[in-house]
Amino acid sequence: MRIVDVGGRLVEVQVRESPRSRLIRAVYRPGQPAELVVPRGTSDRAVDRALRTHAPWIARRLADERPRTLELPELTERAGRRLARQLIAETASHEAQRIGVAYHRIAIRDTRSRWGSCSSRRTLSFSWRLVLAPRDVLEYVVVHELCHLVHHDHSRRFWALVEHARPSFRAERDWLRDHGWELLAYRPAP
Repeated sequence: MRIVDVGGRLVEVQVRESPRSRLIRAVYRPGQPAELVVPRGTSDRAVDRALRTHAPWIARRLADERPRTLELPELTERAGRRLARQLIAETASHEAQRIGVAYHRIAIRDTRSRWGSCSSRRTLSFSWRLVLAPRDVLEYVVVHELCHLVHHDHSRRFWALVEHARPSFRAERDWLRDHGWELLAYRPAP
């Protein structure tokens, strides 16, 4: 952890060595300290230089940060995963039958870049953090991934199927766009 002057403001930046990283990169996730990912064995001098280089970018991310607006429940990750599996499985079973598709299995993960995904082996994966969202938002993400079983892209035909299956999807997608960062910033209870 380093304390860095970012636009006249002292902020914590987590420095993390990664054996897979070949380049130094800055990462910002709303609600969490900024992170500098460096290749294993990077010198302190190179880290300091990279922090100075990335400081303006970090300052812009921090300036864009919005205040949290959601009241989220106290939940352990284990309880969240269990609840997510239950709600998502119920929703997927019902919606798959309604849409006329079949999936192989459901996986619950702690993803940072997507709410759900659909593999070519018909496995549906979802972020457990969807249980923190309103139920209709969780249902939209499940329907979205089920529609990928028919169209493996985001073509017009895919979105037409999503709209047919879930006419309210735009409002739910917008909710995720506006509040999803708060779910990702959520720290589960110990």
